[in-house]
Amino acid sequence: MNLRQLRYVVALAEELNFGRAALREGVRQPPFSQQIAKLEEELGVRLFERTTRQVCLTPAGEAFVAHARTSLAHAELAAESARRAGRGEAGRLAVGFVGSATNLTLPRVLRRFRARYPGVQVELRELTTAQQAEELRQGLLDVGLLHAPLAGPAAEMLSTRTVARELLLAALPSGHPLSARTPLPVAALAGEPFVMFPRRYGPALHDRITAVARAAGFEPRVVQEAVQMQTIVGLVAAGIGVAIVPESVARLRRGDVVFRPLAPATRVVTLDVTWRTGDPNPIVRNFRDLFPAGEDRPGGGVRAAPPLPADGEPGS
Repeated sequence: MNLRQLRYVVALAEELNFGRAALREGVRQPPFSQQIAKLEEELGVRLFERTTRQVCLTPAGEAFVAHARTSLAHAELAAESARRAGRGEAGRLAVGFVGSATNLTLPRVLRRFRARYPGVQVELRELTTAQQAEELRQGLLDVGLLHAPLAGPAAEMLSTRTVARELLLAALPSGHPLSARTPLPVAALAGEPFVMFPRRYGPALHDRITAVARAAGFEPRVVQEAVQMQTIVGLVAAGIGVAIVPESVARLRRGDVVFRPLAPATRVVTLDVTWRTGDPNPIVRNFRDLFPAGEDRPGGGVRAAPPLPADGEPGS
């Protein structure tokens, strides 16, 4: 028994004429009739009564046709489900992101993705760069938004594309003596206590911030560590210390913290979309393709991409 035979039986039950049913199925009548007879032989019952003047369903045929219609409907649903999954239009996508991504491209990309692929369930998890790299390696995440370059085993398994670049700013408590200086020389922060995240959670960004300070002739004196940027800004507001943060963090718009551009200004912080190299998942490809086009590189080596167009602009 196969789906073709089920279609033939349903067509004959609806047409009650071998010629018309065969024409409807796009086959010649003899092979059509042979398939009906073969199915009846397999079942051990007659599905149709045939006379020279008419064809009609037997009680066994009526019972069979009802289930045949259901089976064909289920088969079509299964086929369509497979096609949608193959196009990346259905399924699940686990996305990791650093906190600053919510101030950059992530909200816009998520809106577009949900509009284009409503059948995909998106699971979002805020994680540090190091946590994302490890969970991508383990298959717990499908895509990450983090700060490249990556190092260690992750560099061998993951590919990245830069989707945003931003400046580093100084975050100071409101009323701090240095808050009146714009731009603020990095060297002016030499005697200040710093709030910073542990290097193990974001080596690339940590090393970049440290390099900026060292270029100005000092080593940051870290008095408090915190993992998330929101927490770091909150601790700055409490007067624990100052911080150097990506400019997107300034969009938090807190009245008790001021953000000042640094001198010299350098575009050193990147946000990178990251995935397992060679991942065939079409959902990952669809999500990735909504970000600006750039040259994908294994291990976190990337070439800069153009800015993401605003909603409604060409390419959006």
